[in-house]
Amino acid sequence: MLTDAQKRFVELEKKKQEYRLFFDELKEATQDVANEIGIGGMFQDEDKTVYQIVIPDGKFVHYEKIGYIRTRRVDEKKGDLSLKKAQESGFTVE
Repeated sequence: MLTDAQKRFVELEKKKQEYRLFFDELKEATQDVANEIGIGGMFQDEDKTVYQIVIPDGKFVHYEKIGYIRTRRVDEKKGDLSLKKAQESGFTVE
């Protein structure tokens, strides 16, 4: 039986790939706009929000102090946590 914290973690972890794909698409769309209007170019949307394409000064790198690894899902080829190790720890895996 999962605790509430474990349930919340699993729900969010399953969404991680969706968000990764979203940010990959946003990066591609940003590059497409940069190709159209150039660095420094600006445009405005229907809501009157103005966007400018820039080269960021830098990125803040965030290092996690606590992370996780997991076994692969049914539709995946590989996970970071080996099935053998999970089995040896008493879990039933396929």
